[in-house]
Amino acid sequence: MSSSSSLPSTFQAWRVDPVQVEGKTTHVGREQTMETAQAAAASNDKVWMRVTHSSLNYKDALSAAGNKGVTRNFPHTPGIDAAGTLLDGKSSSALVTGYDLGMNTDGGFGEYICVPPEWIVSPNPFESARVAMIYGTAGLTAGLCVEKLLQAGKVQPGDGPVLVTGSTGSVGSVAVEILAKLGFEVVAVTGKIDTHQDWLKDLGASKVVDRDVLKANPKPLVKPEYAHAIDTVGGSPLVELLKQIQPGGSVSCCGLVAGAQLETTVLPFILRGVNLLGVDSVEIPLEEKKKIWEKLATSWRCPKTEASAKDIGRHELDSHLKACLKGLSSGKIVLDHSISPSSSHL
Repeated sequence: MSSSSSLPSTFQAWRVDPVQVEGKTTHVGREQTMETAQAAAASNDKVWMRVTHSSLNYKDALSAAGNKGVTRNFPHTPGIDAAGTLLDGKSSSALVTGYDLGMNTDGGFGEYICVPPEWIVSPNPFESARVAMIYGTAGLTAGLCVEKLLQAGKVQPGDGPVLVTGSTGSVGSVAVEILAKLGFEVVAVTGKIDTHQDWLKDLGASKVVDRDVLKANPKPLVKPEYAHAIDTVGGSPLVELLKQIQPGGSVSCCGLVAGAQLETTVLPFILRGVNLLGVDSVEIPLEEKKKIWEKLATSWRCPKTEASAKDIGRHELDSHLKACLKGLSSGKIVLDHSISPSSSHL
């Protein structure tokens, strides 16, 4: 569908290869030069896009580590987010997030991607590719979590405190700022309270609490502390959170960094009428994504998140992805393909 005549013969990508070390397979990411000729020959029904910016997500870290649940075949280029310009003769601005990008389709950690047209949002609703990638899949997911809460019923700022787990992460931090902007009393949960309390309060959190508030408790129900919640971590913290939601409250759930298992009882649901709302930011229809993108670009804009975003080059991906996998990253990290080792030290 898209002409590849303006493609360069080669481009740069941060690519992950399987490597044998002492009889075991490990996965190593490094910058490589890619040839476009073979890929262009197989792209008749797809659209080429020059990627100027991407962003880092937990799923990218899993792909880079060789997680077969995310990426089946290697070598592979991660990057579930991409923003730049289409090779459509008009250099139309565009962004792509979700679907199979960066999973089993080479993603935004390369300077070019080739994707089905139905994955593409064009024009980019933000003023630049960089700003779009400050939000990326994480911002979209946060927006969808908030939207799910608002659609769940009579959810109002006066209902009481709204808890956000994983609040220093790229999803949780955007959720904190959006909820605060809408007038909600936000309680931010973090394991980094000593180092990130001031930052979370600057984003709009009314209160910052240690994640010990969600430590395992054998009781099936405890005192209901929170009107609603956005959970970005899953696992045991989500189990404990459900026990603390007020009658009729709702919880948007979007993550699994703390585990994919949900070993709970039905009591929060049948005795307190708690609503557990699943949030998918990958396979939802493009039109639904566009609605949230428009809100993020206008009424749900997060200037404090934008101001705290960090820009890196491809040569810095490895260390940042490993930190993400260990839960050591915070805020939003944007990949700028124009940043080189020399320019990053200027």
